[in-house]
Amino acid sequence: MKIDVLTLFSAMFAGPLDESIIKRARLKGLLDLKIHDLRDWTHDRHRTVDDRPFGGGPGMLLKPEPLFEAVESLRREKTRVILFSPAGRKFDQAIARELAQQEDLLLVTGHYEGFDERVRLALVDDELSIGDYVLTNGALPAMVVVDAVTRLLPGALGDDASSHDESFSAGLLEYPQYTRPADFRGMKVPEILLSGNHAEIEKWRREQARLRTKERRPDLL
Repeated sequence: MKIDVLTLFSAMFAGPLDESIIKRARLKGLLDLKIHDLRDWTHDRHRTVDDRPFGGGPGMLLKPEPLFEAVESLRREKTRVILFSPAGRKFDQAIARELAQQEDLLLVTGHYEGFDERVRLALVDDELSIGDYVLTNGALPAMVVVDAVTRLLPGALGDDASSHDESFSAGLLEYPQYTRPADFRGMKVPEILLSGNHAEIEKWRREQARLRTKERRPDLL
């Protein structure tokens, strides 16, 4: 998979996307990830990317010129262009699986008060939001999407079954898990997990996942 990220804050991506699963996926050639500075598509000495909104109002908007040039330069035949916006679809595991089926993504991140509306109308294929709260810019949402999508790529995890057995993958929260020691400060591992009866263990896990979801996230049921 190829993912390009268009941002004003390329330095923010240096740490999180160079570690753990994403690092291994890049080294294996499963993920071709490139970070691009939007200012590289400006043509004035101040490298201007923003301007005041027509009609007045607080803050600044990202101008259409550099965004159009950047997207048109980076977009290929199969590229899906995604804009991060509070008005976008709420990102979840189902959308992560949807995006993991794509060959080529271009993630466009914002800053200031948002984008000139013509960017939305003419450039993008989809808009995403990672939640109902305000962040300084779109860099963190882009990292979230890259991480969630990368771990779903075949071969990215040590065991591909792991991605099918996590919270939200089956529409439920994950069941409780335990490791050694079997008795820690009087807190004992449920006997069923020590029984070796895999059918009963699987049944217990399904029941626990449904119970946990009912208690903590009934909206998922």
